[in-house]
Amino acid sequence: MEKEEKVIYSRQVVEFAASANEYCKYLESTADISGIEIMKVLQRLLPFIYLRATLLPMLEPVLEVPNEKTVTEFDWTRMHDNLLTKMGNNDPFPVIVAAGDPADGLYTGSIAENLSDIYQDLKDFIVSYRSGNEEVMNDAVWEVLMNFEEFWGKKLLNVLSAIHAVLYSEGDVSDDNEQRDDDETIQ
Repeated sequence: MEKEEKVIYSRQVVEFAASANEYCKYLESTADISGIEIMKVLQRLLPFIYLRATLLPMLEPVLEVPNEKTVTEFDWTRMHDNLLTKMGNNDPFPVIVAAGDPADGLYTGSIAENLSDIYQDLKDFIVSYRSGNEEVMNDAVWEVLMNFEEFWGKKLLNVLSAIHAVLYSEGDVSDDNEQRDDDETIQ
């Protein structure tokens, strides 16, 4: 393997890592950004991450134990609560699950929950990928792709659809809980 490029340093992996890192950095810096502005940025960033994930190479895990998870329950909850506050009335959205799926039917999804779940997988990937240990990096690529196929890829598509519905709705788009307060006074 003298001059052969290792797959973990391939363009596809590096570009995915860069887009995943951008997503995580952006969500970590949203304290002073409105929910609508967050959605406008994510409307552009989420498809890019999805595309980059589809281009990841198929690898086999090499370690016997899974990579360490770095996003704690506290971290996830803090991210979720921040996003939930930002999304306000725009957070819940309907999700239709295909017939035959164990959860088939209609249920209510949450933009904040989906974004936080995606954040958790991408942040865990980024931390492992930055380790410099090639076996850990390999398994990080393998794991994030497996989770994309089974878990967060679907969440990304659902939340992107919800964001689209909010940004292009014909009604008034509310950034916070002001709309809820107005609705209560009308009744």
